[in-house]
Amino acid sequence: MPLKMKQLPEIERPYEKLKMYGEKKLSNSELLAIIIKTGTKDENSIELANKILLLVSELNELQNIELESLKKIKGIGEIKAIQIKAVCELARRMNLPINKINKKVGSTRDVAEIFIDELRYEKYEIIKILLLNVKNEIIRIIDFKKGIGDEANIEYKKIMYELTKLNAKKFIILHNHPNGNDRPSKEDIEFTKKIKECSDMLGIKFVDHIIIAKGKYRSLV
Repeated sequence: MPLKMKQLPEIERPYEKLKMYGEKKLSNSELLAIIIKTGTKDENSIELANKILLLVSELNELQNIELESLKKIKGIGEIKAIQIKAVCELARRMNLPINKINKKVGSTRDVAEIFIDELRYEKYEIIKILLLNVKNEIIRIIDFKKGIGDEANIEYKKIMYELTKLNAKKFIILHNHPNGNDRPSKEDIEFTKKIKECSDMLGIKFVDHIIIAKGKYRSLV
């Protein structure tokens, strides 16, 4: 029969341990147990937390676990699953730069460092268009869903339309590869070529196209 939380020595209970020693002394499962709050008649909250952590190979991947997957664990109902998802999203937002607007970018690395954490664990490809002023400061960010096949052709036309409508002078394109491979695909190369041709015709400076793949990045320009 598993020990109830109250049966554990005080220094092993997550709430008391955090109060006495601070949050940095707690393990991932102990921190997660505080969010879960209560266990079941068969498992305490730390044991439930360990079951959740078995679903991922890295802690950051927890934000990609769907509600339904969490709810499949006995003892994790809808409320607990929602609480876990909310905390994960809060942690993700806290990891983002406070404000990307007016950030000055002088290199591919500058851009990658601003967006790499935001895009690291995205499950889908996203295109971001960064409009720059004459000082190379980001003045606007536009998000697009990444197109595939014929959709990619439509997507680059939409992008050029937006740039023209906003009277853009300089821009950078970046998109993520959720699979972690930063090597450009044939579609990426063709897409970059079309953007370059269109921007040259319109007199808009195409500064860079950057692929971000988890902790890696690569320029296509």
